[in-house]
Amino acid sequence: MKPRVSLQDSALRNGNFSLRIDPVRSEDAGLYEAWVRYDTEVHSCHVELGVITVTLSPPNPVIEKELLLMSCNSSHQASLVETCWFHKEHLGPTSRTFCSLSGALSILHPAMSDAGSWRCQLRYSDKEIISATFSLQVLGFDGPTSPVVYAAAGSAAD
Repeated sequence: MKPRVSLQDSALRNGNFSLRIDPVRSEDAGLYEAWVRYDTEVHSCHVELGVITVTLSPPNPVIEKELLLMSCNSSHQASLVETCWFHKEHLGPTSRTFCSLSGALSILHPAMSDAGSWRCQLRYSDKEIISATFSLQVLGFDGPTSPVVYAAAGSAAD
């Protein structure tokens, strides 16, 4: 896993033997075990790493008005009950939520308004709820709705 894995050597003296993986890949999912020996004492811990994979087809950035398929999968072993997608989770008219039985969401004609923060939430039969957030980029024209722009003489116009 080198060079994606590191230990914080300075933290070891304080009893922190954390492992850092950056970036995490789907094949990194599984059970991790750590053993630390100090003089005659041995300490151990077990940590299970679950991984969520968000896939865009075509990949980021997306071109405006071209079909977009977003899918969300996890290494969790229980049966998937529901997948929900949340877009711009603040209150207001641009906040949207989509739920389905599968992990996929298709947007037939993505627009500039589809860009920004998305979160997929996976709900499983064992009551586990797992989510991941990602930023969607959409390439397109985000200008005035009218092709005519007025500017005062002597000022700048965009």
